[in-house]
Amino acid sequence: MKLFDVYPLFDITPVKAKGCYVWDAEGKKYLDLYGGHAVISIGHSHPHYVEKIKNQLSDIGFYSNSIQNPLQHELAEKLGRLSGCPDYQLFLCNSGAEANENAIKLASFVTGRKKFISFSKGFHGRTSAAVALTDNPKIVAPVNQTSNAVILPFNDLEATENVLKNEYVAAVIVEGIQGIGGINLPGNEFLKGLEVLTKKYGSLLIIDEIQSGYGRSGNFFAFQYAGINPDIITMAKGMGNGFPVGGILIQSDIQPWHGMLGTTFGGNHLACAASIAVLDVIEKEKLVENAFQVGKYITEKLSEFSSDYEVRGLGLMIGIELKFPVKELRHKLLFEHQIFTGFSGQNIVRLLPPLTLSFEQADEFIAAFKQVFSDLSKNIN
Repeated sequence: MKLFDVYPLFDITPVKAKGCYVWDAEGKKYLDLYGGHAVISIGHSHPHYVEKIKNQLSDIGFYSNSIQNPLQHELAEKLGRLSGCPDYQLFLCNSGAEANENAIKLASFVTGRKKFISFSKGFHGRTSAAVALTDNPKIVAPVNQTSNAVILPFNDLEATENVLKNEYVAAVIVEGIQGIGGINLPGNEFLKGLEVLTKKYGSLLIIDEIQSGYGRSGNFFAFQYAGINPDIITMAKGMGNGFPVGGILIQSDIQPWHGMLGTTFGGNHLACAASIAVLDVIEKEKLVENAFQVGKYITEKLSEFSSDYEVRGLGLMIGIELKFPVKELRHKLLFEHQIFTGFSGQNIVRLLPPLTLSFEQADEFIAAFKQVFSDLSKNIN
């Protein structure tokens, strides 16, 4: 049997990882500024994380959600306290797409409505309802196409109100920071306006923090820069530092009933142990603050160097939009400087490193980027 070939792969085989570094099968060391799609939040192989999972596995790794699991309550308490959202309710699942699917379903249950608003360049997952609200026709199969998905211009309150006022919209969903779309920030006034408009017209507001959450933006959640209180917040990526974990936070006035939502693997003992370990490290090592400070440093240093590209983002969620395709630049960073980066579209480099990234490691990247960018700019000009 062979693998279903849907991923373009680098000829690199990581076999070991620690902190912000990975090593390949040949012993070569790489600085990881991508964190496996923003998944590695507290650094690779963090000792507390490893110990927590090992100890849990030796006790009990899994049982269904038909029994008491005190780890779920511990996770909910810590998450509420550290995130600044103690009055929300927690539902645990396994991935970002699953979190968004449950948020969408929940909003439809609560409002009794079918239609949803999302925005241009948004990405919410590859499953049924989530992919219908994702602005990428290439990954929307015919079975996912639906008139219930309304995709509007990003940061456009007028267009949003024109649809909301018909009062058939269950919810508006928007990313705290657009990730795959190119590190695009929703304006604070836009988010505040969405909060007002959804309340006015009886819809819910879902903030997708799957990539931008868990401290990456320099706040626990990116929407907190706008000072709003969404009805539902979706999470995944950095929750488990590599262990598959997802979840949604739900405002306290939304009442559950048995069977409303469900999952086989979500909130299992190992997933909870991984998630608790992540929160322990985030709190102890002040990683939200570190993400803000180191991210600000990178953004300022890169912006000072040249006006021939645009740097945007918050914390350690950074996009660098060039005037030429980034493929060769990323290739040189990876194979000449041993630095992993991500991309969005043809022209945007994405940085999503572990929140443990140091100023020294940031300097390592900045120096390499300046050198490669300068060399490529000369050749292009």
